[in-house]
Amino acid sequence: MPPPILPQLRSKFRDNVGMTGDGADGAEQAGLGGQHLPLVIRRVGAVTTLVLNRPTQLNAIDRELALSLIAAVQTVASDKGCRCLVITGAGRAFCSGQSLGSKGEPLPTDIEGLIRERYRPLVLGLQQLPMPVVAAVNGPAVGAGLSLALAADVRIASENAWFSCAFAQIGLVPDAGATHYLTRYLGLGRALHYAFTGERIHADQALALGLVTRLYAQEGFASETDRFAAELAKGATRALALTKRALYSGSAASLEEQLDVEATLQQAASMTDDFAEGLAAFREKRAPDFRGS
Repeated sequence: MPPPILPQLRSKFRDNVGMTGDGADGAEQAGLGGQHLPLVIRRVGAVTTLVLNRPTQLNAIDRELALSLIAAVQTVASDKGCRCLVITGAGRAFCSGQSLGSKGEPLPTDIEGLIRERYRPLVLGLQQLPMPVVAAVNGPAVGAGLSLALAADVRIASENAWFSCAFAQIGLVPDAGATHYLTRYLGLGRALHYAFTGERIHADQALALGLVTRLYAQEGFASETDRFAAELAKGATRALALTKRALYSGSAASLEEQLDVEATLQQAASMTDDFAEGLAAFREKRAPDFRGS
């Protein structure tokens, strides 16, 4: 299960995010006004979009944004009407990583505590969400911003996107799950290369390497993202959630163990309304109308 929302954040959640959308889930709409909101939540149909909203800081993650993300992910996890989550950035960046403060500020000392408070629950929460999570990478994804993109199930990118594992360039180690995901998506050799050098991986390279699975022109990227997410949200959501569990567990399991996992999850999927609808649609030679149940 996702980690609980911090008690002090629960009561302030609505004040720390902007919520916009079509009202399909009954969520109240909030205009941004003059208030700075680190996270904007948009809900359209069955798709929830989290927009990192610190564009002048290239969406660097400070404590307020990190805790708002954690709270939002848990809210989405309990929202029966949401069937796909999208994460993207406002302005010209996806996310430039952990906020490092300004010149003259003292260096943080409890880095381990920061990671455990902010990134561990966020990354685990995303992996445990019972729906597809899409990172719509609209610009640079650097350091912990790269980690955030890697923590999504699927990454799509605009032609302006690029990725950099820039931790070593400031004397740090990749964190927020980067060492886990990079080796799986790139292989050990490439992961070591990009972690050592911090070299930029441009959008076309990312597509060739498999870091992203779709690449779009910058113009129209938002609409293409909405279209892609809406298609995922029309799927058999419970089957997709079980598929997600199976694939993530498969990277650490033996073949024998994974065959047992698949059998258990397939039994669960076969008992859903979506399976009954999918089977009926197949037999009737029509498109299925999945409801996510």
